[in-house]
Amino acid sequence: MKKISLLGSTGSIGVSTLDVVGSNPDEFAVTALAAGRNVTLLKKQIDRFRPALAAVADEDHARQLRNLLGPHSATAVLSGGEGYREAAASAGADLVVSAMVGAAGLLPTLDAIEAGRDIALANKETLVMAGGIVLRKAREKGVNIIPIDSEHSAVFQCLQGHRREDVRRIILTASGGPFRDASRDELRAVTPARALQHPNWSMGSKVTIDSATMMNKGLEVIEARWLFGISVDAIDVLIHPQSIVHSLVEYTDGALIAQLGAPDMRIPIAYALSFPRRLPRAEPLLDLSRVGALGFFKPDAERFPSLKLAYDAARRGGTLPAVMNAANECAVTAFIDGKIGFTDICRVSELVLDRHCVREEPEIGDILAADRWAREEAEQMIKGMRN
Repeated sequence: MKKISLLGSTGSIGVSTLDVVGSNPDEFAVTALAAGRNVTLLKKQIDRFRPALAAVADEDHARQLRNLLGPHSATAVLSGGEGYREAAASAGADLVVSAMVGAAGLLPTLDAIEAGRDIALANKETLVMAGGIVLRKAREKGVNIIPIDSEHSAVFQCLQGHRREDVRRIILTASGGPFRDASRDELRAVTPARALQHPNWSMGSKVTIDSATMMNKGLEVIEARWLFGISVDAIDVLIHPQSIVHSLVEYTDGALIAQLGAPDMRIPIAYALSFPRRLPRAEPLLDLSRVGALGFFKPDAERFPSLKLAYDAARRGGTLPAVMNAANECAVTAFIDGKIGFTDICRVSELVLDRHCVREEPEIGDILAADRWAREEAEQMIKGMRN
């Protein structure tokens, strides 16, 4: 039985992960759960999966959770950064699922690697911010990193049984989000309520907005660069509205190998948890005769400039990807809160990147400092846009 520590248990990926775990009780057990502030849902998860440890964002929420669990609970409740680190390095875990949202997932994932735990990675920001550092540490510790993102899981699967030196390029597919056919004027008028209605996937609010701006795909390009050891210029993006082909690998002989499946995150999650085995799936399987035609076309860089911004940051490297990610996180939050417009999201990141003095070969302290600086700059930008 594989023992799992889950970071980000109350988010979209975390809930789906526990659905997979709960459907396979003879395969998996949960040793630790880490969440943010949703103590009501976390309490239900603890009641079902009985982890030895649970961690939440701060001590106030830890007290709330302890009160909900009662004095006789066998689950220790911790809080803050120390709590997350304890959950990440949980002594009983064989695999740590890194599913926290945003930059907050970086340090706990590094702690898990330092403790020698294999990683099922859904937190793309870990590699966007510090890919070189993370992979170097994983090699030192003999840790395997298995991707959960549907696109990276697809590439990972397409690479099995083939030589990496035979890869010509990777093609990441993107749904295009809800506004793939919108004009610039229509994009300027987009509201948070509309942007949060993704046509194919059920995701958290931050990832859903990133999908609508296509920043999510830009972050995935950077993640793929590190995961698969390939040049950014050998990674292409195609819009695929049906979200059935999750990504492709092209080999030097011209062969394209694709991974297909229903748009359901439980499929790549189950593969990451059970790799190299595959778990049987009870739900209805993909019926291509019902899907019909599959379409592919190039993204419009003028209407969705976030993708170009991410490619440029990836090529330059250093602290730029971390700065872009931090500025984008602030801008997405501001948009959801109604403080800036939809097209302002990318503009905030662009302005912050223009002001950044790049550290070419950063250590983790440099990356964290760049992240803090970018958030301060972004907040100032946002205030200026509101005035």
